[in-house]
Amino acid sequence: MVVCDTYSHPDHSTQSVLTPAPPPQLGRLTHYAFDAVLISAFLAGVKRSTGLTPSLRQDRLADSDSVRKWFDNYLWLGELVMDQSVAIMSSSGYFERRR
Repeated sequence: MVVCDTYSHPDHSTQSVLTPAPPPQLGRLTHYAFDAVLISAFLAGVKRSTGLTPSLRQDRLADSDSVRKWFDNYLWLGELVMDQSVAIMSSSGYFERRR
């Protein structure tokens, strides 16, 4: 009888044995965070091209100042991602400006 040792057998990947997979909750959280940043960057693009932005007035949003501040920071993150993306693309040879 031959016992196959995963660590020494050439047909088996040792990476899955030596490196544990992240917990499923971490993957889901990362996915939601990435989606939230994409939506924020999309809103920043809409603001740049059309001038439309979500209203942060007190009667439109929650009465809480902390919610308004959080949403303002969220939109700021989208503008930051948009600025960095444009900077990287403009320095790349794969993109060109057309007007």
